[in-house]
Amino acid sequence: MPRFLRLAVSLALTLSFLLISSPAQAVSLVRVLRYDATRAAEFRATVDQAAQLWNASVSNVRLVPGTPADFVVYADNGWPRAQPTSLGRGRIWMGRQATSQGYSPLRIATHEIGHILGLPDRRTGRCSDLMSGSSAGVSCTNPNPSAAERAEVDRYFAGSTPLVEFGVVHVDR
Repeated sequence: MPRFLRLAVSLALTLSFLLISSPAQAVSLVRVLRYDATRAAEFRATVDQAAQLWNASVSNVRLVPGTPADFVVYADNGWPRAQPTSLGRGRIWMGRQATSQGYSPLRIATHEIGHILGLPDRRTGRCSDLMSGSSAGVSCTNPNPSAAERAEVDRYFAGSTPLVEFGVVHVDR
């Protein structure tokens, strides 16, 4: 085979490989976060459900159960809270005090995971805003992040700086 023809075939194969492998490279940009809800007691299934809500809402991050965990979820008798230590890492406490007062466990779990994903509390009082937390009242059971909250999380996992303060405990009370 003439040298020119070999070079042309090689170039065509290289370009074909790059075009075929590009979608796989795009998928690898999704950051996978492992969470451990084995210490969440009666809230374990609720935490799994909240993780699935986030997975259905954002494209740059995926939450999967497993260890070693990026964040751990506990159950206790206090108020729900989260301590994000960096983007995608930290601790969550599913406090029974809020659920005993009638607050939705699924909304609480989704809200607290929102802190781990970089979202701060925004006490807007609107039920449509997940990060409004308890300011939306006991009757609010909406566990879904708003379009703005979803876009914000996607931006953070694409490289933007999160607004949540890391290293402090966020108690929505």
